[in-house]
Amino acid sequence: MSARIKAPRYLSLDVLRGLTVALMIVVNTPGDWNHAYAQLLHAAWNGFTLTDWVFPTFLFAVGNALAFVLPGYAAKGRGAVLARIGKRSGLIFLLGFLLYWFPFMSPLSETRIPGVLQRIGLCFGLASLLLYFWGQRGGLWFCVAALLGYWALMTGYGDYTLAGNAGRQLDLWLLGEHHLYRGEGIAFDPEGLLGTLPATVNVIAGYFAGHLLVTRGHGRDTLVRLLAAGSVCIVLALCWNGVFPINKKLWTSSYVLLTVGLDLWLLSLLVWLIEVRGIRRGTYFFEVLGKNTLFIYLLSELAVILLQRLTVGGKDGYSWLYATLFQGWGSPQASSLLFAVAFMLMCWTVGWLMDRRGIYVKV
Repeated sequence: MSARIKAPRYLSLDVLRGLTVALMIVVNTPGDWNHAYAQLLHAAWNGFTLTDWVFPTFLFAVGNALAFVLPGYAAKGRGAVLARIGKRSGLIFLLGFLLYWFPFMSPLSETRIPGVLQRIGLCFGLASLLLYFWGQRGGLWFCVAALLGYWALMTGYGDYTLAGNAGRQLDLWLLGEHHLYRGEGIAFDPEGLLGTLPATVNVIAGYFAGHLLVTRGHGRDTLVRLLAAGSVCIVLALCWNGVFPINKKLWTSSYVLLTVGLDLWLLSLLVWLIEVRGIRRGTYFFEVLGKNTLFIYLLSELAVILLQRLTVGGKDGYSWLYATLFQGWGSPQASSLLFAVAFMLMCWTVGWLMDRRGIYVKV
């Protein structure tokens, strides 16, 4: 790795992280899952919605941050690098696992092992090691091999259905059905192990975008490169969709290219508005969420679990809160969204209090 580059802090990257967390909370906490706008739900199988864009954007933002911290890791020597990456990756994975086990009353033998934070931890660790040992060229070759190899594995060892896909077969063999998500009617985990390969491409793509900002600044040349790369990814994704459908739950290669392309476009827009045009009004809202990203996400998930464990008026606390304070405000979809936004603002308030006191939780 090259010597550490002293890079400026990009407010646009903080805003991107904060925007992603805000959307994550909103799509995860509707007042009523049966009455949510279509774009605030995942596509049933093949297809793409706004909600399908959220998680890969989070991984892209993880890669952005990696471009700033990886040179510092390298300066500490190989042993320190491996320890730092292993510790962070392991802690994120463990937090995700404990979140599913919480409040620690169900048997471990039936606790889900894969998950959102678990995928973040694995993808961060794999991307960091690849870029540290193989450099940018190795990272690029990995992206090509992972996307094509994943397509070959999914085609050669199964099909693209819920029951017959290769990722599910691998998870059943390695982990067993009791450790997988069962919300689809059968044991199938959308954050399964095989999907870690293409998902890591989202992180590495974010690293390349962040590295471009670090080394070339936010001038016209950088924005053109980001937009051009994004356009190429989107065109390739739409072409590939004909034979390997865009599918979030399978994390298909076409889905990776589409989300990376959209993220490159979004990042270009934010950089242009915030860094080039100097527009700062309203950015603090997302900065608050972007400064304590993992903590606020964990807070939102734990709050949902605790509310659902409470019993109020014959209902769980989550349903009671929605029915008492939000149901009936406009259409059922609007009421459901209002609850989700209010829930996100509650989490934001905690983040704001932490920011006011200079409290930042890093993993």
